[in-house]
Formats: sequence, structure tokens, C-alpha cells
Amino acid sequence: MKRLVLLGASGSIGQQAIAIIRQHQEELELVAVSVGRNIEFLKEILKEFKVKYVCTQNENKELENEYPYIRFFSGDEGLYTLAKLDEYDMLVNALVGFTGFKPTLLAIENHKDIALANKETLVAGGSIIMNAIKENNVKLFPIDSEHVALWQCMQGHKKEDIRRLIVTGTGGAFRDYERERLIEADLKKALKHPVWNMGAKITIDSATMMNKGFEVIEAHYLFDMPYDKIDVVLHKEATVHSMVEYNDGAVIAQLGVTSMKMMIKYALLFPDHKWDRETEYLDFDKMSELHFKKMDYSRYPLVKLAKQVGGFEGNFGAVLIGANDEAVSLFLNGRIEFVDIESYIFRTLKTARYIKNPTAEQIISSHAWAKEYVDNLWANS
Repeated sequence: MKRLVLLGASGSIGQQAIAIIRQHQEELELVAVSVGRNIEFLKEILKEFKVKYVCTQNENKELENEYPYIRFFSGDEGLYTLAKLDEYDMLVNALVGFTGFKPTLLAIENHKDIALANKETLVAGGSIIMNAIKENNVKLFPIDSEHVALWQCMQGHKKEDIRRLIVTGTGGAFRDYERERLIEADLKKALKHPVWNMGAKITIDSATMMNKGFEVIEAHYLFDMPYDKIDVVLHKEATVHSMVEYNDGAVIAQLGVTSMKMMIKYALLFPDHKWDRETEYLDFDKMSELHFKKMDYSRYPLVKLAKQVGGFEGNFGAVLIGANDEAVSLFLNGRIEFVDIESYIFRTLKTARYIKNPTAEQIISSHAWAKEYVDNLWANS
């Protein structure tokens, strides 16, 4: 029995994780969960699972009175408390945004394995996280579809035989737009991803392809691979989740339906490939074509920027995350145009102070500085 703490249970990944845990209750026990404001979904969880600990975004006395046998916490400190609990084996981090960084680090220092869907953790503090993984002798399992695919394609093979990792990307909502047409991009169009059904933040990151840049940085840390051996290929069907090319010319690809449940299940039940009622299969009778296209870095400059930021390491990943977080938030709230997201990110990085070997606290403060800088850019525009 693997005991789990699930952070971000009410988000897209979190809800799919709940669906998988529901199917495998003989192997997976849900000890603690966090949600933001979705209290109704939390109550559904509490009716079904014997959860001992809960963290909500804000303190909720009504909940505490309704469930007196559960210990409740709130806010960021509540997330930290869950990460530092003794009675669990794996932290499943499905939080959106930089909030996921510190709980992950605390759980690692608490000698707990990590199943990670939170991109920002490695982008902002990859060196710190990976060093902590080694020091505390714990395991880090990716949940992102691209990284689970790479992980599966590498199993049974020697790292020195790998020529390159190939991360696939759909191109997002505006993949058929030339750069000149991006001035037409509005929020309604941006939230219509052509393939995946995701939350608003990551859907916008897909439209700018910032998420693909993040995934390159993640792949670097997860698989200890230099950036010149990590490529991005446009693949509009999203059937091939990623590929590994070997020195002898062989390319191993992982294919599957556009559902995160397969990825979540593999991370939680590794090394087993188990069937359950949530399982979906590719229909090859309906899959007539697969398209691949060379990555155009002039069309998607944030992917190139992410590679450059990754090469610098230090605190620049945290600055990149902070600038992107705030710029996307401004766009989602109708305060800036879609094309301004890139501009705000580039301007923030040009101004940021570089710290080569930052502490965890400097990572956190760099992220906060970048968010504030973007806010000031908007306020003074």
C-alpha cells in the first residue's frame, strides 16, 4: 500500500489523479489532500476517501465543524505542513504555479518520493531539487505526458547510447497563425486548445509555447541531458507524446490518447502498466496520418528563451516563471493583449539580477521580484 499526499486535488491533474486512486484503492491510500476554493469537490473526496488531513486556500470553520475527525490547515503554511507529515510515502504535486516549489522541497527533505506534475518546481529550482533528491535518497517520478513518454522510451537502454530527446508539442491554440496575425489573438480563442483539455493557465502557456520551453528545462534535470541534446518537434495530433533517438538511428516513440490518466497511473504504480475502468486505447483504424514539423523558434521565441535561461541556471528560471505567471494572469484578466505576454517576459529577464548559485529563499524572492516587476510594467504602461 502506497500512502499519498495529493496537492492540488481540485485542478485538472488532481481530479484525474483522484480518478486513478479510486480505481486502485488496494494499492493506493489517500492520506491528505489540498484544494484551493473548490469546497464542493473537496466534500466529494471526503465522502469517498478516509482522508486524515486537508489544506484549503482559506480557513474554513464550517468544514472543521462538519468533519471533526479531520485535521484542517490553510494557505501556503498548510501545504508545508502536509509535506512535512510523517505518515505517507509519496507527495503527488498537481499544484499550478510556483506555489508547488517549496512543498516539493520540504517533502524531499522529509525523505518522501515525489510524483511531479508541477512544471515550475524544476524550472525555478532544478539544481536545488535534484541535489536534494540525491542527498535524501528519494525518487522523483514525472507526470507530464512528455516526460513520462521520454522516461518509458529510455527504459532498458544506456544513457550514453542516446543521441537526443525529442519533445513533441501541438503548437497551441494559434498554431495556424503567422506571427503577424497574433494581434488578433483574444482570450476566448486562446483558451480553445486544439487537442488537450487543460486548465486556463497551462492552456495559455501552450498557446505561447512557454510550456514547451518549461518542459525542455524539466527534461534537462529529470534525465541529466544537455540542452543541445533536447529538441522540440511540432506534432499537431499529440498522439506521439515524445521520442528518444539513439546513436544507431533507432527512434523509440511513446504513443497514446490525449489523456493524462495514463501518465498519472504510471507514475503512481510504476513499474506496472495496469488496466482499469479509466483506461483508453488508441483506435488505429481512425488514425490515418501523423504530422511532424520542424520547430520554428522565430514563431515561438519563448521556447528558445527557455533554453537560454536553462543554460544560465541560477535564479533565472525563477525569474522566467514569475514573469510568465504574472503576464499570463494579466492576460487572463483582460489587462494586456496576448502579444504582450512575450514582451513582458523578455523585458523582465533583461532587467533581472543574476544569482549563479541561489539558495531556496533566493529562488523564492527572485520569483516574487519578477511578478512585481511585471505588475509595475503594466501599471506604468
